[in-house]
Amino acid sequence: MKFLRRNSAEQTATVDNDGGEQATRREAGDPTQPKGKPTPKRREAEGRKRGPVPPPPQTQREAIKRMRRNKPERRKAAAERRERMMAGDDRYLMQRDRGPVRAHVRDVVDSRRHLMGLFMPLVLIVFAVTLLRNPLLEQLATVFCLALLVTMVFEGLMLGRLVNKQVRAKFPDSAEKSLSLGWYAFIRAMQLRKLRVPRPRVTPKDAAKVG
Repeated sequence: MKFLRRNSAEQTATVDNDGGEQATRREAGDPTQPKGKPTPKRREAEGRKRGPVPPPPQTQREAIKRMRRNKPERRKAAAERRERMMAGDDRYLMQRDRGPVRAHVRDVVDSRRHLMGLFMPLVLIVFAVTLLRNPLLEQLATVFCLALLVTMVFEGLMLGRLVNKQVRAKFPDSAEKSLSLGWYAFIRAMQLRKLRVPRPRVTPKDAAKVG
């Protein structure tokens, strides 16, 4: 019985000593000493920093109030995205406009003046003429539209050949199809310069640099 009591006392003393040493290490800031609880995850730590998530709106009126409160922030974010897209940032462009090849095609188109860019204004003028109910003017407008259409097709074909020639020379490893590049250049050339997205980086004065 004495041996059992002695062993129990020794074990208790050992446990007390270990606990005291752990507490001392903890107070001294020993990095090897465990804290006694698991380290919080990154998501939990960020959640504590940001604070609790606001509860969902209970009524439609409350939801509308929240939308109105966040409206300026959404407008600011949309304006920033729009500006970066107009500047040609690939992260904000549409899929068809991304990549250095498409950027070069845009530069080739924007560095030249095209009759195709006047297509939409001329179509509006022709449409206004047809409203006058004058047979002679209508015939002249029809002939003019046909001549303009033929000119646009010829100019589009020449532009497509030029674009593909420059792309193959500058990007020999490009997998872009010739028809796709030609159509992309044709569509951009038909748009008014001020309405092109992204906005032109070059002017007709820079034609020699682009070519």
